[in-house]
Amino acid sequence: MLTAFTAGLSIITVSELGDKTFFIAMYLAMQHSRRLIFTAVTAALAAMTTLSVVLGRVASLLPASFIYHAEIALFLGFGLKLIYDAYKMPAVTGCDEVLEEAKEAVIKAEAQLGKKSIWAVWIEGFLMTFVAEWGDRTQLATISLAINNNPFGVASGAILGHAICAAIAVTCGKMLCGRINERQLTFIGGCLFILFGILAVFEKN
Repeated sequence: MLTAFTAGLSIITVSELGDKTFFIAMYLAMQHSRRLIFTAVTAALAAMTTLSVVLGRVASLLPASFIYHAEIALFLGFGLKLIYDAYKMPAVTGCDEVLEEAKEAVIKAEAQLGKKSIWAVWIEGFLMTFVAEWGDRTQLATISLAINNNPFGVASGAILGHAICAAIAVTCGKMLCGRINERQLTFIGGCLFILFGILAVFEKN
């Protein structure tokens, strides 16, 4: 269980910093209560993590040979893709562009809500985060980890990783914005995916 917890925590924490959901949480926290946005974003990410772990356990019912090759292919494929993305990024990157995209998404959602109560703001944060996270690489990584690892370990580690990133986003995200090196984080994330892919090979042998 400890191995599953560590895997979920490390891969989610590195991958989520600087992700779109990170900037959505950051921008919402500039407009509303930080505590309110933190609970909404964390709840959405916890729900997505739980769903991903369930999907991983369902996938574990597939033939063992298929699972073996699919798990390795997913981790190695994601890892190589992230390393390639990092290579194509400029050495110094800002966060203004991604923050502006998050701002536009928030403004569009709020225009549809009109006058907002506290619950409306909470639901907005929850839904925007949940939708943004759907199909994200961290969701697919969580599914992959849950196939052959302890589901409770994966879920608890991933949820803690998401909560840490959400806390950073809503409390000091703007201050760290210029200090987040997306290229380095993407490269480290790619290396972690490849590491878990290699570990998956040796765990089967």
